[in-house]
Amino acid sequence: MAQSAVRTNSFKIGSFGVTVVSDGIRVSEKPQETFGTDRTPDEVAALLQANFLPTDRFVNGFSPTLVDTGSEVVLFDTGMGEGGRQAGAGQLLNGLAAAGYSPDQVSIVVLTHMHGDHIGGLMEGGAPAFKNARYVAGQAEYDFWKDTARVGTPAENGHKGVLKNVVPLAEKMTFIGDGADVTPGITSMAAFGHSPGHMVYRLESGGKGLILTADTANHFVLSLQRPDWEVRFDMDKGKAAAARKTVFDMVATDRLPFVGYHMPFPSVGFIEKIDQGYRFIPETYQFDI
Repeated sequence: MAQSAVRTNSFKIGSFGVTVVSDGIRVSEKPQETFGTDRTPDEVAALLQANFLPTDRFVNGFSPTLVDTGSEVVLFDTGMGEGGRQAGAGQLLNGLAAAGYSPDQVSIVVLTHMHGDHIGGLMEGGAPAFKNARYVAGQAEYDFWKDTARVGTPAENGHKGVLKNVVPLAEKMTFIGDGADVTPGITSMAAFGHSPGHMVYRLESGGKGLILTADTANHFVLSLQRPDWEVRFDMDKGKAAAARKTVFDMVATDRLPFVGYHMPFPSVGFIEKIDQGYRFIPETYQFDI
């Protein structure tokens, strides 16, 4: 099942304009081989069934986010790019155009981390896709993926992707850590685990807030209702589980909206704490009135 329709969702956080773009979706088999890998297949299937979801397949979406602060146009992550188009992904540029933005208007590109579905759109036709942009990325993340120690390990393909898409842009890149200001109103927060330098970002404008949680949670049920469950995509599974609790405890306590890169499109919602974890509450009309 390939999906190539252009889908965007725009709303305001204070004076900031936020546009979430669907880069595409991917349908995968056997959810229990990705989520809850430390649990029995029956336990995973039971949780899916209780949430009215199929037990044999799941959908993974990819949602880069553009934030227009009025002085900067900040893009968080770049989707699959050219490599995803045959499967119906790589729709970021089409989505930006539908929302009224050209790639040349993007002034800052922020990489939450450097997995392929976040850096694939940095280059287009062998040249930078966002030619007027400067770049922001986590120092720990870049150092890990660039290191030749990745050769011959399961991270080798990721290393090659960073050499191809990220390293050529390094001279225009600012490398940051926890608590750094990207631009006024946008601050980084370390949430390591999913990858060695995975970061989330907090937006503040006009007394309103929004958290971009990136890949802290990769599924709106399996990763949120059971944050302790191990996920195949998480490189350090213990740290990733701890990050889920830290980030989503904050989101729930502060009653903040969040954008999750892999949440069901339009990927924006709220969090309620429940028994073992959290319940995802999709946004409906909260930003429209």
